[in-house]
Amino acid sequence: MKKVISASRRTDLVAFFPDWLADVLKKRCVKVNGPRGGQYSVDLDPSTVHSIVLWSKNFEPLLTNRHGLRDVLAGYDQIYCHFTITGLGGTVIEPSVPDPDAALSQLDRLLALLQNPRRLIVRFDPVIYWLEGGKEKSNLPFFKRLAPELSRRGIQDVCFSAAQWYAKSQRRANKAGFAFIDPPLSTKRNAASLLVQTAQEWGLNLSACAQLFLADCPGIEPSACIDGRRLQTLHPRGEKASFARDCSQRSDCLCTKSTDIGSYTQPCPHPCLYCYAN
Repeated sequence: MKKVISASRRTDLVAFFPDWLADVLKKRCVKVNGPRGGQYSVDLDPSTVHSIVLWSKNFEPLLTNRHGLRDVLAGYDQIYCHFTITGLGGTVIEPSVPDPDAALSQLDRLLALLQNPRRLIVRFDPVIYWLEGGKEKSNLPFFKRLAPELSRRGIQDVCFSAAQWYAKSQRRANKAGFAFIDPPLSTKRNAASLLVQTAQEWGLNLSACAQLFLADCPGIEPSACIDGRRLQTLHPRGEKASFARDCSQRSDCLCTKSTDIGSYTQPCPHPCLYCYAN
């Protein structure tokens, strides 16, 4: 069975390492520094690859064919994209991420490349709260702007989660003077209900990433961000993909098996305050 390649949960290869990504795809192989040390080799010959799943907050390097990335990806059967748009780009929270207008301007070109809107998942991820000027703020209202932009382009699938403030993320936020709020579960579930209302208004499918306490809210499905069944259905020749769960992910993650070719030794320069990978 052909493998699914993830590029990458660990760093934004498309935005910051398009030269490296194009190079290893041209060479048809890569040695990856594992998250717990050691290396593993991955055969990237198109004959062995079912789909390449790209994760990014900025697809401009792909869309402009920087370093020939778009050309080399054209040699693979299927490209599938996760595009994170939170409405926070250009703020202290996501300082090097394109602002919302710039991010939204990439959608039409990305859809033209993918040739099917079902090959694009937009990630409104994470939902985040903070104090500013003595008032509680959130990026939650941005979803009311995002939803119609997706709907009118035929994009149906949105994935989200509530921010998880890991210890290193808290230190990073404190150093930046950012007064983050980690609200109670009731607030997070209420936010999910508000997202459902907007999603249903615009005909969007809403799923929660690796947070089953949100996935049991009415109108929300648990997400398999890499879903072998979906990739198989969308494959131009219906090529079989693995349906087995990827046990290397978090316990609440329902993703099916894939091979990640990114590395934490390729630090992401975005650098988002909440990020677990940074």
